[in-house]
Amino acid sequence: MAFGDSSLPGSEARAKLKEVRNRLTSAQAVTVLTGAGISADSGIPTFRGADGLWKNYRPEELASPEAFSRNPSLVWEWYNWRRELIAAKRPNAAHYALVELERRIDRFWLITQNVDGFHRDAGSRKLSEIHGNIWMVRCTTCGGVRENRQIPIPILPTCPDCQGLLRPHIVWFGESLHPLDLDHSLAALRACEILLIIGTSGVVYPAASFGPIAKEHGAFVVELNLDPTPQSALVDLAIQGHAKDLVPQLLSPPPLSSHFLDSDRDSLLG
Repeated sequence: MAFGDSSLPGSEARAKLKEVRNRLTSAQAVTVLTGAGISADSGIPTFRGADGLWKNYRPEELASPEAFSRNPSLVWEWYNWRRELIAAKRPNAAHYALVELERRIDRFWLITQNVDGFHRDAGSRKLSEIHGNIWMVRCTTCGGVRENRQIPIPILPTCPDCQGLLRPHIVWFGESLHPLDLDHSLAALRACEILLIIGTSGVVYPAASFGPIAKEHGAFVVELNLDPTPQSALVDLAIQGHAKDLVPQLLSPPPLSSHFLDSDRDSLLG
């Protein structure tokens, strides 16, 4: 796994990255929000891209309580496809850099919209997976939640405690975030000195409101994304590029070569 494999950013982007590095050096409270863009660098299709389609179904047609009630077998077939896809991929340099940032910052919190579990796999511990985790299942009868990494999972899996039908422990379209996750996230947004927004579309609520919330409470807000978003004009700094290339540079300047070796990850994580 390489830490970065594209050309170095231009002079304007390098200057912005240097400013963020300098601010992070003295920051005591940092919050990070990540979205699909950080996992896209690991090869995970995004919901909003053409490669996010499955059998011509849009995610909105499958990731809902109504879809599961109507055809749970179809929904589980889709989640089996997603679980198999994710299991074949790995966290990338951006995930590991955020683990190191967590180690360095006294008051750190990571909020992710992603359900792939890559942040946990990389080693992040101070985090809220606000949309859930694809490797967790929840009983529709007793409400019990447990990890399940079985691939493929049975098309109609049942709870070992009560034999009720299991569903993915995911926040679907039309469902509310778990109150505890939302409370932790809002507290971190209001308390942080710096908010890093990485790989988000800036259109999915409530996460799209997180930047303005942090800014209202005095945070310096930085957006790192491959393309401009509706949030780009509202943040203090917007930097375009791949997360796997940019995020490691928030911790240290890039080497003369634009390529990082696997061993560099180990030295960064110490």
